Amino acid sequence: MWNPLKKFKKSDDPNKMGILQRLAMKRVMSMSEEERKKLAEKAMSPENITKNKDKILEVLEQMKASGQLTEEQVEEAKRKLNL
Repeated sequence: MWNPLKKFKKSDDPNKMGILQRLAMKRVMSMSEEERKKLAEKAMSPENITKNKDKILEVLEQMKASGQLTEEQVEEAKRKLNL
């Protein structure tokens, strides 16, 4: 049975994304390469990484548990992000 309160899983598939995710994806894809690079640098700033450290670690552990990343890849990501 359909449950309107069920949380939807985030996905890279545009058909499975919510309306706001699709709009954001379109906007990023329409940016020039230079604008995308600036956006990525801003998102990966040390302030943002430390502010969202617990969320980043949680996602890395989920990806490791689901088999998307190996233990070595998780450790490398932690090392590169100074976590």
